[in-house]
Amino acid sequence: MIRTALLALSLAAGALALAPAGSLAQQPASKKAAAAVKAGKGEKVCRIKMKYSGETKTFVCKKEEPCCAWHEINYVKCGSTVTGCL
Repeated sequence: MIRTALLALSLAAGALALAPAGSLAQQPASKKAAAAVKAGKGEKVCRIKMKYSGETKTFVCKKEEPCCAWHEINYVKCGSTVTGCL
């Protein structure tokens, strides 16, 4: 009986360990909270709507840097003034 309980407990722990992290993460309270990103001096706010997920990603880059997005892998970042979005 104890063996069965330990087996069930270890299976449950294994299932939690394999669960995707995104399902356990907290979601923003509202769209206003996610859009509250503000740029400082010499910065700009980049807002990119991802093609496949429909999610809008908001981040801050320097004014001279391009806003870059790779829709296929759901990734955004600030580019380089020399190489652009490479």
